[in-house]
Amino acid sequence: MELTIINSVRTNNFKDKAIMQKIDDMWKDAGSALKNHKEVTYGLYYDYESDYKGDYTLSVAIESNNNASTIKIPSINKYEIFEVDTSDNFGIFNTWKEIWEREEKRDLARAYTFDFEKYYPNGQMEIHIAVK
Repeated sequence: MELTIINSVRTNNFKDKAIMQKIDDMWKDAGSALKNHKEVTYGLYYDYESDYKGDYTLSVAIESNNNASTIKIPSINKYEIFEVDTSDNFGIFNTWKEIWEREEKRDLARAYTFDFEKYYPNGQMEIHIAVK
């Protein structure tokens, strides 16, 4: 899969006090590029420093349109897919909490290559976690 990067931030889930503002601003800034986009949109997580407690890069991305700022997701990655409860305002956050809890219990062996949130035009959301 090849994705075109619209906007990116570098952050940390636990040490960056401005994380929510950075992520919110990233999505708002990407809004104009996504205004007429009717396809799947991605929140792409990559360039991990270590695990979910370390720094990482988060990008808003769309499927490639041959733009210069593309990133290729290797097809060899295996993913565990988590459905997000979109009826819950905290659905994405709660799903990430579940992922982190499973990792802490050693019930999820993450690869820390490329993970992504997948936002479908119909409102459905999934989180794809690369696993070993």
